[in-house]
Amino acid sequence: MAVAARVDPKTYFTPEEWAPLARRSPWKGLALLAHAWLVIGLAMALAVAAPSWWKLIAIPLAIVVIGGRQLGIAILMHDAAHAALHPDLKINDWVGNHLTTGGLLDYRNYHLQHHKFAQQVEDPDLVLSAPFPITRTSLRRKIVRDLTGQTYWKQRWSGLFKRLAERKPDQPLWPILKDAVYARRRFLSGMVVTLALTAPFGLWWVWPVLWLVPQATWLPMITRLRNIAEHACVAKNEPDPLRHARTTHANWLERAVIAPYFVNYHCEHHMFMHVPCYNLPRAHRLLKAKGVMGGMLTAPGYLSVLTLASAKAAAVALAA
Repeated sequence: MAVAARVDPKTYFTPEEWAPLARRSPWKGLALLAHAWLVIGLAMALAVAAPSWWKLIAIPLAIVVIGGRQLGIAILMHDAAHAALHPDLKINDWVGNHLTTGGLLDYRNYHLQHHKFAQQVEDPDLVLSAPFPITRTSLRRKIVRDLTGQTYWKQRWSGLFKRLAERKPDQPLWPILKDAVYARRRFLSGMVVTLALTAPFGLWWVWPVLWLVPQATWLPMITRLRNIAEHACVAKNEPDPLRHARTTHANWLERAVIAPYFVNYHCEHHMFMHVPCYNLPRAHRLLKAKGVMGGMLTAPGYLSVLTLASAKAAAVALAA
């Protein structure tokens, strides 16, 4: 099996430079997670408190902001999968399992295979980047499916209903429902708790509108954009470890709504996968100062990556 080439930090950093980059803070990762949940809470509160004539603006804005922080929570779970959220592994794993999206251990086993075989034939995530470049029409269709909830339905619920539809008359229903409830226990418990807290005040709509809608629409779309930016149009079996992933420069608005918590520094992340996300900008600046950036795969913004990934000329550019 073709293992992806590795980067030795000593190639680019002195011991004095590398030590603070690799250091895991006992509070920074937890502070980012607290920030994510605080922003979600504030966005919900502002949407609820907005006068009725402003809700047509406040609610869509809240959906965008909350969906961005939902991605942020998933990104911080990803840091926990790399044992980079907290220096104490027990705390790291507990937080990653219980205060983020959950499923940490299964995700860790899967995701580390992605790093081990990055952009090689054995990469389990290669299926996400292999179809690119695609036509603009195809990209638009995918984005429409994301924003209309079709992608969410397919990924989260269609399998359950398929099992129910294919159930034989003599097959008991309860085991299927039990498995479905267990697999979605965090989702269902969050729904029950939120409805219990809000419904008595006439705010029953907060969970479906301000949690489920962002999760089913904005989150799938920006997750797709993130996946495209990270690995689309990267050559399969790429031998250069500086070109296994792409770093995309993000402005303040992109960081707020589609690229939270330094997720755009993906080339640096693949080069040094145990560096905490909050140290990636510093690694980026050091690499740039050392003249390494020219050999790395980068993009000036998310729009430029989408243009590359959906242009017919992209295949020609890759072959050049």
